[in-house]
Amino acid sequence: MRHRVAAGFAALLAGSLLLAGCAAPSDSTGTDAPAAVSTTPLAELATLEDPKAYVGPSTAVLQHSTIEPVAENPVQSLPATVPSFATDGSSTDVTVERADKVVAADLGGNISVTIAGLGFADSLVGVDQSTTLESLADLPRVTSGGHTVNAEAIIDLHPDVVVTDGSVGPRDVIEQLQDVGIQVVFVENDPSFEGAEELARQVAAIYGSPEAGEQLAERIASEVEAKIAEIAEIAPGTPADKLRIAFVYLRGSAGVYYLFGKESGADQLIEAIGGVDVATDMGWDGMKPMTDEALVKANPDLILVMSHGIESVGGVDGLLEEKPAIAVTTAGEHRRFVDMEDGTVLSFGPRSAEILDALARAIYAPEGQ
Repeated sequence: MRHRVAAGFAALLAGSLLLAGCAAPSDSTGTDAPAAVSTTPLAELATLEDPKAYVGPSTAVLQHSTIEPVAENPVQSLPATVPSFATDGSSTDVTVERADKVVAADLGGNISVTIAGLGFADSLVGVDQSTTLESLADLPRVTSGGHTVNAEAIIDLHPDVVVTDGSVGPRDVIEQLQDVGIQVVFVENDPSFEGAEELARQVAAIYGSPEAGEQLAERIASEVEAKIAEIAEIAPGTPADKLRIAFVYLRGSAGVYYLFGKESGADQLIEAIGGVDVATDMGWDGMKPMTDEALVKANPDLILVMSHGIESVGGVDGLLEEKPAIAVTTAGEHRRFVDMEDGTVLSFGPRSAEILDALARAIYAPEGQ
């Protein structure tokens, strides 16, 4: 089930990332301009006395655009035989001889961030356009329009291996790189905290460094666990007081409105930030077109959206005008929307704990985050 959900999310996110380059600027997106990022610990923030009563939108912003590797020069043992996954989840063993020059490409930039987290950033010669780490800012981009691979750009880089997850493509174009002698390894990249840990192990195996992979997986798990505990200290503790949250995918240019539910990744995110995922609460699996009836029935207190998604519908004002059903929910009445950069909000990986931190600040301390 999760593999199908991940593929569906990849298709949706591709459309959303396209909005980043083609959405017309709105005079009023309805979201406040991100303030200077605070380094104040969550426990010391001036949090809302009643998060359900707050009125107005806010934006979640990561505190850092860098990442600390688990090791500076991880031990490698190559060649290494690793699985390369097909679209149906099956795999074929491939042997990686060298990993001195690597191209990483996926929709959310998760693979490149994972490589940096492992300590192999210096091996990267090309990345996708979703990669936002400052240390990788000068590298060539091998995708355009959010999801289309530029095969010629990859070939010109003469990489030893291309690491991808099938979310960018067309896939057959990537596979054709093997015809010119470029090794391609497809990894699994599930939208979940456990998926991020597994991705660390898979990518590390490609480099012949399983120890570094285990180190990063353990760090992701421990940081997420610690951050969830930290958030629990500032979030309402009783079930009746917890925010009922919906994750809604918007693509105004195509009139697309999706509600994300169980196993979409949004459910884990919402639970981790101390909320109740209204879609999962209704028995909503995966990602489905949002209906007015479903959203009114769910009646969320807060709606999570992607930044370019809310921009594409003309901001909060445009969304409430276009979708009156949202306007009659508690979230709509309170204009309670929290947006976060499209390629970041559901990009589970080494920055998972930071994403949770940013969301918690925007939700529970929107005026002093």
